[in-house]
Amino acid sequence: MTGPGTLAWTPATAGLLAAPVAEALAGWQPAGVLAAPIDAGLADTAAFCEHYRVEPADSANCVVIAGRRGELTRYAACVVLATTRADVNGVVRRRLDARKASFAPMDDAVALTGMEYGGITPIGLPAGWPVLIDSGVLARELVVIGSGLRRSKIAIAPGTLATLPAAEVVDGLAG
Repeated sequence: MTGPGTLAWTPATAGLLAAPVAEALAGWQPAGVLAAPIDAGLADTAAFCEHYRVEPADSANCVVIAGRRGELTRYAACVVLATTRADVNGVVRRRLDARKASFAPMDDAVALTGMEYGGITPIGLPAGWPVLIDSGVLARELVVIGSGLRRSKIAIAPGTLATLPAAEVVDGLAG
């Protein structure tokens, strides 16, 4: 199977996915989701793209945002192309109805998602979390995202990603 870059893409299987991701895919059952092993030391976007010859515009990052209003903290995942950044203090903060929004602390993101930091993906996140996808992601044929593990990646059609149960496509999420 072919996907972006020089990776050995195969249909996504549990061995290449974090447990919450494998469970979510089994229940959701989208077609055409691929996975490939990578060197965990190359999981960070710039190193990954360079080593595996994946265009940064074909790579999407998933960041966990914590929005706070008083004592209440709400979480969301934002999916943006690697060539952009999420508008955390504008679009995301307003979407979460928060006074303050910021990247969730690493320990919180890992504990709440059951995924490895640097591999967090929008598939398999806790129920109730909105998955905000920048509309620019949908312009790509395939995007490479995390697998929940640092040692593998997923390739998926953005239109498929947008059918995740909690997904919302947002214009202007990234800049």
